[in-house]
Amino acid sequence: MELSEIEAALQQADYQYRLPAIAALADHPAAVAVPILQRHVRDPEFLVRTFVMRGLGKHRTEEALTALLQALKTDDTPSVRAEAANSISWFGPATAPHLVHTFAVDDHWLVRQSILAALTDLGEAEALYEVCDRALSDEEFTVREMAIRALGALGQGNRHTAALDRLLGLTLGDRPRERALAALSLRHFEDARARQALAQLRTDPDHRVQAAALEALL
Repeated sequence: MELSEIEAALQQADYQYRLPAIAALADHPAAVAVPILQRHVRDPEFLVRTFVMRGLGKHRTEEALTALLQALKTDDTPSVRAEAANSISWFGPATAPHLVHTFAVDDHWLVRQSILAALTDLGEAEALYEVCDRALSDEEFTVREMAIRALGALGQGNRHTAALDRLLGLTLGDRPRERALAALSLRHFEDARARQALAQLRTDPDHRVQAAALEALL
């Protein structure tokens, strides 16, 4: 879309005109796109704000990052904050502390899932372990599930032992689904304790855990 078309579409009351206009800004330079995106970070339609968050992530300027961090703190819609977290991670490893802090203060499951995924992709072991450790006590199962899976990404590196200890503890828990997930994550650890735990899980009372352990051992 031409810039004049984008500006015209963004003036429309119907948000369905604004969505493609926001998306089209990806084809324009940051010097043009970011100021326009900044003007719409408080758009009344949350879908538009979600597109704005995504658009800001594609233009990696200091102004774009500042707008994303502000939205992550203040937007009242979890899906927008989740998209902001994802886009913030595109700015690289230096953003990990921001994501860790947000995980600690924002307990919405969608935001937390987004941060877990973002930190896994960033490969920041310390930050990822910190949020996984916190996530394992989350009331929402989907957050705990994602954390257990994310621990598997720490099979190598300086958080290897701590991550392994957490997974081994989960194999002894009373939640079959979590024992099964822990088994699947243990396959990423080349450690005698991991292999021993998987061998024991093959005789677990729950058939889902048995199947997961067998899959991990193959």
